[in-house]
Amino acid sequence: MNEKLILVINPGSTSTKIALFNGLEPLKEIDITHQASELAEFSSNLEQLAFRFAAVENALKDWNCQPSDLKAVIGRGGPLKPLSGGVYHVGASLMQDLQSGKLVDHASILGGLIACRVADAAKIPAYIADPVSVDEFEDIARISGWPELPRLSLSHALNIKAVVAEVAAEAGRKPEDMNYIVAHLGGGFSIAAHQKGRQIDVNNANDAGPFSPERCGTLPLTGLLKMACSGKFTFNQLKKMLIGKGGLVAYLGTSDCREVAKRIDAGDAKAKLVLEAMAYQIAKEIGAMATVMKGRVDAIILTGGVAHNPKVVPWIRERVEFIAPVIVKPGQNELKALAAHACRALADASVVKEY
Repeated sequence: MNEKLILVINPGSTSTKIALFNGLEPLKEIDITHQASELAEFSSNLEQLAFRFAAVENALKDWNCQPSDLKAVIGRGGPLKPLSGGVYHVGASLMQDLQSGKLVDHASILGGLIACRVADAAKIPAYIADPVSVDEFEDIARISGWPELPRLSLSHALNIKAVVAEVAAEAGRKPEDMNYIVAHLGGGFSIAAHQKGRQIDVNNANDAGPFSPERCGTLPLTGLLKMACSGKFTFNQLKKMLIGKGGLVAYLGTSDCREVAKRIDAGDAKAKLVLEAMAYQIAKEIGAMATVMKGRVDAIILTGGVAHNPKVVPWIRERVEFIAPVIVKPGQNELKALAAHACRALADASVVKEY
């Protein structure tokens, strides 16, 4: 195997994406879907570690690749303590937090844990990069309205920073020179103000912002309080309703925007109203982020799976293109973004941060 071989691991809520890169050149890639019946055996994402690790081992065997063939391993970063963007060495302190069970229960915590298991066997470095908890907020952005409930920076930072770098490069510029609003539109939505290379504000997709295919976003507070205090629901039941069964799922019974678009084409007026309302809320959040940067916005970037949708994108565009040009970068290339971080870490140890 080539000495620049890098293993990339990106665990999602119902899948594990695994790839081999020769530097920045993708060699092998697999997206393993985990059935709900398989995951139902585990009470938390942390409990899935051995199950997910076995999937990575099997992929390496299928690719006839030994851990000793690798130069480095990098995994998706989870909701750790607040930290700046960049690439981090998976060391003792990071492992302790990942294994503690005290973090937000999110599949991304498994990225660093699996990477470390593979790396330890091969005596090679393990990294994570641009984790969910990237926090580059200015102090003013942390104020929520209640002192004990500050606004937290939790977002799809990895893809956001990757598309910022890509769009800036296409313009012949550096991210540090540009102001972008990035709307990451996946199962959850992160709408970020990215100013001069820093993500200075973003909605927490689990708590606020637009509703999405499976999350509720911002809700009427008093109505939510009444539900919470009614005695009809446990905390976990409400959490699953708000994060996983909200948004399009709650209104239309599906999280698939493609399916909703088909219903609209077949004349379903409710489907049209709900999907357009989602686009309306996305546009409204983009407008809010424009005020964060005082209107100095070089471009608005739409990314993530929903950015493929031929109905949602025009609905957003017509409401926000007066602010700045709209650039559509559909899907996400988080595997390549992670590989790029690993390449930089191997080439220059000084860019690697310690947790």
